[in-house]
Amino acid sequence: AGLAFGDPDDGGAAPVPADAVVFAAGIRPRDELARAAGLAMGERGGVAVDDTLLTSDPHISAIGEVAAHRGGRPYGLVSPGYQQAEVVAERLAGGTATFVGADTSTKLKLLGVDVASIGDAFAHAEGAEEVVYSDPVAGVYKKLVLSGDGTRILGAVLVGDASAYGSVLQYVRSDIAAPEHPERLILPAGDGTPVGLTPGDLPDGATVCSCHNVTKGAICEAIAADDLTDVGAVMSCTKAGSGCGSCRPVLTDLLHDQLRRAGKEVVVRLCEHFAQTRAELYEVLRVTGIRSFAELIDRFGTGTGCEICKPAVASMLASLSTGYILDGEQASLQDTNDHFLANLQRDGTYSVVPRVPGGEITPAKLVALGEVARDFDLYTKITGAQRVDLFGARVDQLPAIWERLIDAGFESGHAYGKAVRTVKSCVGDTWCRYGVQDSVGMAIRLELRYRGLRAPHKIKLAVSGCARECAEAQSKDVGVIATEQGWNLYVAGNGGMRPRHAVLLAEDLDDDALIRAIDRYLMYYVRTADRLERTATWLTKLEGGLDHLKAVVLDDALDIGADLDADMARHVAAYECEWRATLDDPDRMARFRPYLNADEPDDSLAYVRVRGQRQPVELRPGRLAAVGAPADDDHAAARQPARPAARREQR
Repeated sequence: AGLAFGDPDDGGAAPVPADAVVFAAGIRPRDELARAAGLAMGERGGVAVDDTLLTSDPHISAIGEVAAHRGGRPYGLVSPGYQQAEVVAERLAGGTATFVGADTSTKLKLLGVDVASIGDAFAHAEGAEEVVYSDPVAGVYKKLVLSGDGTRILGAVLVGDASAYGSVLQYVRSDIAAPEHPERLILPAGDGTPVGLTPGDLPDGATVCSCHNVTKGAICEAIAADDLTDVGAVMSCTKAGSGCGSCRPVLTDLLHDQLRRAGKEVVVRLCEHFAQTRAELYEVLRVTGIRSFAELIDRFGTGTGCEICKPAVASMLASLSTGYILDGEQASLQDTNDHFLANLQRDGTYSVVPRVPGGEITPAKLVALGEVARDFDLYTKITGAQRVDLFGARVDQLPAIWERLIDAGFESGHAYGKAVRTVKSCVGDTWCRYGVQDSVGMAIRLELRYRGLRAPHKIKLAVSGCARECAEAQSKDVGVIATEQGWNLYVAGNGGMRPRHAVLLAEDLDDDALIRAIDRYLMYYVRTADRLERTATWLTKLEGGLDHLKAVVLDDALDIGADLDADMARHVAAYECEWRATLDDPDRMARFRPYLNADEPDDSLAYVRVRGQRQPVELRPGRLAAVGAPADDDHAAARQPARPAARREQR
C-alpha cells in the first residue's frame, strides 16, 4: 500500500509506502482576529497566553479553545475553559490567580464507540506499569496505568466500554490509594455490576463536577447548610450536574449517602404527586386492580398529576393489558407520539414505521411500501433495525397511509412507544454457511410474541445465527446467539448515548427454555425498573446484580415465576395492533385532524428535493450543500402548498 500527499510533478510529496494510515483530527482555533491584531500565536495556532492568561498585549486576555497556554496547543475541552474564565475574572477583580494547566481527562463518543482518556494515559511517569484488558471480538480495550509500586492509579485508556470512567477518574484526581486488586476496575465484573468507588470513599477535595469544578466537600456543605433533599436543589445551589450532565448519577448517590449519614430518610419517589417509586406503583396497580389514573391518584397520590407521572402510569396500565391505549382517560395521559401513534418529527409531521418481524419481508410488501411512499411523497429510509421508515406524513394523512399498509399485511411497529421495538436478525443457517440455527425464524417468533409490550423504556432484541454475531445481539436489551446445542441468552445491553455490552444469562437453551427465560426477564424488568430506565442501568442498580437475576429468572428463587409467566401470557393473548383498532372505530379516527374547527390540511409545510426525496425546508442551506445533494430542480420547494416566500426567507 502507498499514500501520496500532493502531486510530485507539481512539487508535491512522493508516495510513501504504508500498511496503515492514521488520521488525527481535532479542533482548530478561530484566531483570525488575533492574527490581524498582531498578537503572538501559539506553535499550532491559537493565541499565546502565559499563566495569567494575558496575551502579548497586556490589555488583552484569552481563554477557551482559542488560548494556547504557554505557547502550546489549545485544550479543546470545556472544563479548562471554565477554569481559565475564573482566573481572568479574579485577576480583573484585583486578585492574583494563575492558570498552570488543567486535567485533560475526557470521555467521548465517536461513531458509536465509547472512548475515554484519564490522567497519564501513556505511562510517561518514571517506573509506571500498565495493566491491559483486550477483547478484540467485542471491540473493547482497557488500560490502567499504575505507579511502579502499584499503590496509585496514574491514568487509563478505555475504548469500547467506558463504564469505569467515573471510578478511575476519582482515583486519579483525588490521589486515592489504589484498591487491592486494581485490575478489577477494567475487567468484566462477575456479578454484572461495575467495581468502583462509593460516594463515601471520595475525599472532600475530589472533583465531582469537572465542568464547574465542584468538589464533594462543596456539595456536602451545601446539602447540610441548606437542608437540600433532592438533586434539582443541589444542582441549583452548587451548579454541579448542570454542565454536560455526566456527573448526575454520582451527584444522586452522593446526596443519598449524605442524607443517610444525617439519619434522614432517603425518599425515592416517582414525582411530587406520588410518594411511591414506579416499581411500587406498578405493584399497587397489579394487586389492587386499579385501572385508571384518576382512581390511582385519588387513593395513593395527591394533586392532579404531571408530565412525569401521567405517561408513566399510562405505560404501566398498558403493560397490564388494559386495552386500547387511547380510550377514555388514557388518551389524556399519553405524550405526543403515543397520542397520534406516530413519531413527531422536526417539521411537525410524523413518521410511519410498520413492523417487519425479524427483518424478513416479501416482495409484495416491499412493493406496497414503495407505492405508499410514492403516492404520499414520503421520505424513505431503511433503518439499522431492519425496517423501512417513512417520514413526512401529516396528521390527517396517517389514517389513509395506515389503511393501505394494513391492507398489505403490515401492522404498527411501535416506534412511537416505550415498548418492544424490533428483533434484528442475520440470515442464519437458511442461507449462511456459518449459521448453526434458524435465527430468522427465532427472531420472528420473538417479535410476534413481544410486540406491543409497554415497558419503562424502549426494548430492542437481536438473534444471531452463529458466534460471528452479525445481528449485534450483545448490544441489545435481549440478545440471542445460536450455538450447536441451542441458544445463548445475553441481557441488559444497549446502544445510544451510553452503550453497554450485554451479559450472559444462560447457555445452550432449547427453544422453549429460551422463550420462558426471556418472558420472565422482561416481565421482571417491567415490574421493577424505574421510570425511563434502560435494562442496562436497571441491572446495574439491581440488588445482587446478575446472580440475583439468574436466581429469579432461571431458578424461580422468589417463587414468582408462575406470575411472570401469566403476565406475559396475558399480554400475548390481549395484543391488538393499535392502528387496526383505530381504523375500525370512527370515534378514534376523529383525533387525526390538523385543526379542531377545520378539515383543511396544514398549509405551512414546505420542502426541498434532496437526492430524489423531499426534506423539510427547515434544514439550513449549508446543511444541504454539505451532504452533496444533487440539485433536483435547483432544490425547488415541493409545496403542499408552501408558506409565503417572505416567511420562508426568514426561516
